[in-house]
Amino acid sequence: MFTEASLAILLIMALTLWRAVKGPTVYDRILAVNAFGTLTVLLIAVFGFLTERPEFLDIALVYALINFIGTIAVCKYATFAHLGGPLDQVDWDDV
Repeated sequence: MFTEASLAILLIMALTLWRAVKGPTVYDRILAVNAFGTLTVLLIAVFGFLTERPEFLDIALVYALINFIGTIAVCKYATFAHLGGPLDQVDWDDV
């Protein structure tokens, strides 16, 4: 049963990766990469359950935190691409 769940997660990950490549806007791509990371966390947890190794859940939690911080950083960069630049050159109408 859990092997089928792993295969289903892998199929969904492939579709999500396709959406990350195909996405019409940068925000669609960011959302797809975030969903891919979430599915990776789920896959690590299922794999840990299948192999009866509960320490994989700790690895999945650390990966989830890294995924969250990375998504926030990429969203901030996509919104404010002028990070660290001079403020007098920023077009505030675009912000």
